[in-house]
Amino acid sequence: MLTLDLICQAQHRLRGLLHRTPLVHSHALSAHLGANVFLKLECLQKTGSFKPRGAFNKMLSLSTEEQSRGVTAVSGGNHAQGVAYAARQLAISAVIAMPAFTPRNYLDAARQYGAEIALMPDTRAAFAEAFRLRDQGRVMIHPFDDPLVAAGQGTVGLEILEDLPSVRRVYVSIGGGALITGIAAALKAIKPEVDIIGVETRGADAMALSLAENRLVELPAITSIARTLGAPQVSEFTFQHVRQLVKKVTVVSDAATVQALFLILERTKYVVEPAAACCLAAAEEDRSQLQPDDDVVLLMCGGNVSGADLASYWPRFMNESNA
Repeated sequence: MLTLDLICQAQHRLRGLLHRTPLVHSHALSAHLGANVFLKLECLQKTGSFKPRGAFNKMLSLSTEEQSRGVTAVSGGNHAQGVAYAARQLAISAVIAMPAFTPRNYLDAARQYGAEIALMPDTRAAFAEAFRLRDQGRVMIHPFDDPLVAAGQGTVGLEILEDLPSVRRVYVSIGGGALITGIAAALKAIKPEVDIIGVETRGADAMALSLAENRLVELPAITSIARTLGAPQVSEFTFQHVRQLVKKVTVVSDAATVQALFLILERTKYVVEPAAACCLAAAEEDRSQLQPDDDVVLLMCGGNVSGADLASYWPRFMNESNA
């Protein structure tokens, strides 16, 4: 299991390299949910998501010789930007394998951060290319199946506890599971009574399906609009942590996620991606369980949504809800 000591080591390594993102109280969302609602704004982190935390921690843990060989990763979203940014800051060569369906804003950002992009036909081919590059000598920065990456993401949990010692519930979205693994390991080690709620969207729900069948389940395809949650399969490492530390995993629809996204935008003025907004959608399902004095944190894990995507969501999901 991931230890608190490993997460504290990561916090020490990351000091001064990244933003200590704010935890802000929302009066509007508190009234909406009937509890004291706080937003942990990782959407304001470097590159627009939490991902550089794990990428930096992994790369800073490498030997000088390993760093000289360069790194590789596979990603269709925020992990690519996190690895590219950390590699640039540390003067490490990075080649990132990305599937052809990756949105242009993610491709452009990763290139602007200095990474070389290997564009592959699909996710399976992207993983194969990253493994090929690893076998040639580069160090793999896995998006979730790595304790050092998860420890870096777990520093979010330490910051939540420092800013809100009275926290009662924390909603965290799940892609491959490193973020919730790190946060749950940090929170539960220090304050065991905290409830951690995992959140997935339907069509990107590999963790919920794996928990239901008590084995790793691979999705044949990612059909949710929450592309940054689109890991086709979680790992044994993240699966075991979620099974032991997380109270439950809630799966919400794309429609509920988009409605939550626009509610966050309208009431708080923060632009977040579906992978973050789904946490509000899950909390809405739990509204009857929340008490007025409960301190609830919604993790806004990222804000890398394009204007074109936002424009497409309204006619697809909002017109029907407003009819």
